[in-house]
Amino acid sequence: MGGGGATGWSSSRQGVQPDFGAIIVPLQSRVYPIADTEILARRGFQPAAFVGALLAGGARLIQFRHKSAYTREAFEQLEEVAALCRLAGARLIVNDRADFAAICDAGLHVGQDDMPPALARRVMGERMLGLSTHTAAQLRAAAEEPVDYVALGPIFSTDSKRNAEAEVGVQNLKCWRELTPKPLVAIGGITLDNARAVLDAGADCVAVIGGLLPESNESGLVKARMETWIKLVQ
Repeated sequence: MGGGGATGWSSSRQGVQPDFGAIIVPLQSRVYPIADTEILARRGFQPAAFVGALLAGGARLIQFRHKSAYTREAFEQLEEVAALCRLAGARLIVNDRADFAAICDAGLHVGQDDMPPALARRVMGERMLGLSTHTAAQLRAAAEEPVDYVALGPIFSTDSKRNAEAEVGVQNLKCWRELTPKPLVAIGGITLDNARAVLDAGADCVAVIGGLLPESNESGLVKARMETWIKLVQ
C-alpha cells in the first residue's frame, strides 16, 4: 500500500479548506486482498480474472494496486475490476491515484509520499480513504488526518514491495495500537500461519498479497484460498 508518488504537494493551496469532519467508513472486512498488477503479471494472472475469483470466494474489500505509469490497458483493467466489484457489492480501493479512484467511484489508498490526505479528501468526498504508515510517529500523526483507516507495516519481511521499510513486528503493533483510534490494517508478509497473531495484537484487518496466490493461476484455486482466509479471520 502506498509508496512513492508525486512529491511537493501543499495542503494549504488556494481558498478556504472545507471541514471534513470525522469521516469514518467501516472496513466491514477482516481480510483485505490486494491485486498488485505487477505481481499478478509475473504469475500469469489477469487482474479481472483474479479479482473475480476473490469475489467468488467472498472478498468484499479489494485494492487495485498499479505502481507503474498508467497506460490505456492498465486503466481498462481497473475499469473491469471496478465493474466486477460493483456487481458483487464489494468495496474497491485504488492505490495512489485519486483521479482514477473518483472516476471509478472507488475508495483511495495513499502512502507517505503521495497526495496528502487532506487534499485527497477534497477529491474523494465521502468515499473511503486510507493512509500507509510505517513508524510510531507516522501512526500517531495519522490519527489527526481525515482518513477512514490507517495501514501499518510491513509487519513481517515481504517480497511484495520494492525497497520496503523496516519490519514493524507483532510486538510493536501491539504497543503502537493505542496511538490511533482509527481502524488499523496490518500489511506485509502476512500469511495463513501468522495472521491470527496479527489480529490478536490489535489489527482490525489484515491486507494480503502473496498469501492469496496459489502456485497455479487457476481461478478455482484463488477462490478456495480466499474462502480459507475468510474462515481464518472470522
